[in-house]
Amino acid sequence: PFMTCVRGSEETQVQMHTIAGSDYHAFPVLLLAAGASRRMGRPKALLKFNDGTLMDHAVSQAKQLGANVTVVSGSGYPLVRYRCRNQPSAWCYTPDWVFGMAASLKSGLQTMGPRAKGVFVTLLDQPLVSESDLRSLAFCARQEVSEPIAADIYGNPGAPAYIPRRLWKEIMMLEGDRGAARILTRHQARTLAIKGVESDVDTPEDWKRIRYD
Repeated sequence: PFMTCVRGSEETQVQMHTIAGSDYHAFPVLLLAAGASRRMGRPKALLKFNDGTLMDHAVSQAKQLGANVTVVSGSGYPLVRYRCRNQPSAWCYTPDWVFGMAASLKSGLQTMGPRAKGVFVTLLDQPLVSESDLRSLAFCARQEVSEPIAADIYGNPGAPAYIPRRLWKEIMMLEGDRGAARILTRHQARTLAIKGVESDVDTPEDWKRIRYD
């Protein structure tokens, strides 16, 4: 089902300020950034974007969802960490990054504490995702903490997404270069229209298009 959250701007700012102070451990954020960037030909995380790197920007995006951000890194670590000026709460290096997105997601989940009610998942390579829409996702997830919510990508659920703790056992059974989309679909995740989710960065051509979008 498609979901819309309607909120007044001033009221929302007050609510999100309260959220940031009260649910640091309850609603952590995983930023998946462990891939080898083979099609790009160089580490995507270190690409220059605005006043920093693509990683700096991705961390800023992740912080729209919650204050407790963990970057899951693999290829290019620790250089990517040392060059990041917008530091997250934590870094999680996964030596299994070569086995695909599922390995990165599972490594990140294993770092989550017992107080987490669910986890937000974002990706490094979606720089055009709307920050206001991310805040809408953050707000909606906190209204129904046991229900999955995800971006609507051509009619299917995808990242950015919120995955409640009750689904983590299934996530830990994933293998290969698969994310959680199939599990989100099976559990009829609610979807949100989030601007920019279709514009990801995989190739030099993608990067050129996005920089001048």
